[in-house]
Amino acid sequence: MASSLGRLCGCRFWRTAPEHGSRRLQAGPPSPTVGRFCRARFLGAGSGPTRGLGYDRSPGGAGLGGGARRAPWLVAGLAAGLAGLAAASLPPLARAEMVPRSEGATGAQERADELALRCSSFMAPPVTAVSEMRARRGDMKTQMELLIMETQAQVCQALAQLDRGASFSVDRWERKEGGGGISCVLQDGQVFEKAGVSVSVVHGTLSEEAAKQMKSRGKVLKTINGQLPFCAMGVSSVIHPKNPHAPTFHFNYRYFEIEEADGNKQWWFGGGCDLTPTYLNQEDAVHFHKTLKEACDQHDPSFYPKFKKWCDDYFVIKHRGERRGIGGIFFDDLDSPSKEDVFHFVQSCAHAVVPSYIPLVKKHCNDPFTSQEKQWQQLRRGRYVEFNLLYDRGTKFGLFTPGSRIESILMSLPLTARWEYMHVPSKNSKEAEILEVLHHPKDWVH
Repeated sequence: MASSLGRLCGCRFWRTAPEHGSRRLQAGPPSPTVGRFCRARFLGAGSGPTRGLGYDRSPGGAGLGGGARRAPWLVAGLAAGLAGLAAASLPPLARAEMVPRSEGATGAQERADELALRCSSFMAPPVTAVSEMRARRGDMKTQMELLIMETQAQVCQALAQLDRGASFSVDRWERKEGGGGISCVLQDGQVFEKAGVSVSVVHGTLSEEAAKQMKSRGKVLKTINGQLPFCAMGVSSVIHPKNPHAPTFHFNYRYFEIEEADGNKQWWFGGGCDLTPTYLNQEDAVHFHKTLKEACDQHDPSFYPKFKKWCDDYFVIKHRGERRGIGGIFFDDLDSPSKEDVFHFVQSCAHAVVPSYIPLVKKHCNDPFTSQEKQWQQLRRGRYVEFNLLYDRGTKFGLFTPGSRIESILMSLPLTARWEYMHVPSKNSKEAEILEVLHHPKDWVH
């Protein structure tokens, strides 16, 4: 397990649970040093316009175009305050660059301290040693690892402050074949039945099954003596609230790099996010999809409609002919126009996670519900399990990769689910309403 962990954004500190070898997020006094680098926006604060669900769109926020490329390095985080979390305008990440040769020892030290300070806001130290990341500051693997670690911390802090009845267990794991990860899981809280946010940074040799999966998508891979060196990293999360009126949510953003026999390197990004409500709420669906569209439109107006359709076509329970949820965006094998351009697009998508979802849980976590509505939630969770185990490419890739951590791969499964023989909801019921949308996806933003 990792050594002592840095304090989180001035509102949390870490305590090791020796009997489990894990760490838990606990309430604690703010860190004055880190706190100066944290930003929070509260409902009604600031001069920028806000949306009906409390989503801050003030200048410089994650939802506005261009900022991701120009902003300075900032330590990402959310300060204390439930309303602020719901309306958080997450500070954009900047492209990592090598320290110029003309920069003196003082400047280099300041940049080194800045990287260390940035890492101190994470849920755990990065998988890659900070000294190694500092040495290859301009490399895409460094930029992506910083992004996924920062995203994990931002999402976990938002969830922990919304669910004050539980804390995250933080487990750092290593993969003997190369690399490792950090799994953060909140379980059986007041608001969330289960919420997992996991980071993995792994490298080694691609298994034959994993290589077959990639080739089935049209990848032409030149192996080295039958082997294929690879590096893969990503952040993945599935969140299951207790209240059946609060939707389940999933997001995943990842980067792959493969070195072929001739020394050529192939790279690509993938990911997306989608919403799985038990009951349909039109306002929630519009808010979720509009937030994603705004993130996409910063980079290319064609992205949202293309990736929205890709999501609708991907998250399908084929043997039932229905979608898993009401969609979102999904993309894979994205490798143009340039590595930096695609990275900045993924960055914008990662910044949209908290504002697209947290306001929906805050809105519904205290809604009254009946035993019938809870039972319907359990049945819908059963369908969620069916998709993840039978069709999800990420789950299958993880299971096919030697040395993978099974607990982290299967953290997407809910604590409870239900399967009933030949269950059919009544016509014109709320249950039938959501099924109609799952069979016939809608355009939520036009």
